[in-house]
Amino acid sequence: MKTLTHLILACTLLFSAVIAQAESFKLGITSATARGQYALLEEWRDYLQIKLDHPVEFVFRDSYLELLDLMKQKKLDFAWVSSPAYLENEQKMSLLVTPVYKGHPFDHAYLIVPATDQRTQSLFNLKNKVFAYVDPDSSTGYLDPKHQLKLAGKNPERFFKKAFFTRDEQKIVAAVAIGLADAGSMSGFAWDTLALSRPDITAQTRVVSKSAAYGFPPVIVRNTLSQTDSRKMQRVLLDMKNDVDGLKLLQRLNIEGFILADKKLYEGVQRMMIHMGDL
Repeated sequence: MKTLTHLILACTLLFSAVIAQAESFKLGITSATARGQYALLEEWRDYLQIKLDHPVEFVFRDSYLELLDLMKQKKLDFAWVSSPAYLENEQKMSLLVTPVYKGHPFDHAYLIVPATDQRTQSLFNLKNKVFAYVDPDSSTGYLDPKHQLKLAGKNPERFFKKAFFTRDEQKIVAAVAIGLADAGSMSGFAWDTLALSRPDITAQTRVVSKSAAYGFPPVIVRNTLSQTDSRKMQRVLLDMKNDVDGLKLLQRLNIEGFILADKKLYEGVQRMMIHMGDL
């Protein structure tokens, strides 16, 4: 009898665990966004679970495209993605919140070269050089430099001797620092944040230029998620800056908080994409 009771209890616990997992809010993040801060992200997940009173699961993928595919399959509810990734899929996904950095919901593209390179003054000095991008759906780590070249009448596909993707902002810095790439384009926020934790790496690079301001990569939600669940997550993210534990997490993420996302923030990126034929 005792064995049967234990078996029933075990099955009940297993069933509850499966249900809890099936009902978890799943939030997708790329390696580029995670930047190796997995312990911190686990703490953020735990914080969200407490505030939402609902299971939360972070899902990590190497590219924005993979996250978008999962969202289309309803295997993700939310995702922290690039603005091009959102704009390409806004019929199926909606803006939720946008992070605030240095008082504004904007980021910039940084063009970086090895610290030993004091000659390079602009992107146009890099003809026939090896160049590192982050992701094909990144505004700061791909779209911006390609758009600059096109505006100048250059062919972005032939300008560099070789170009490759790292899928990770920190790997851009490492690639440039060790000479694997002659230069690279990346998120200014990511470079600034890495400079706080790993100044030994960023010191081996030099920021040549900073782009115009682009809307900070947003957190989006799939349109098929209920408005109740969507607003619940939105409210918790917006309130983080007003909560002691939430504020500590934000400081470690190196952002000041989240605001309601507005598509107007991404008009600059949208214009670039239209000009490049990506929209």
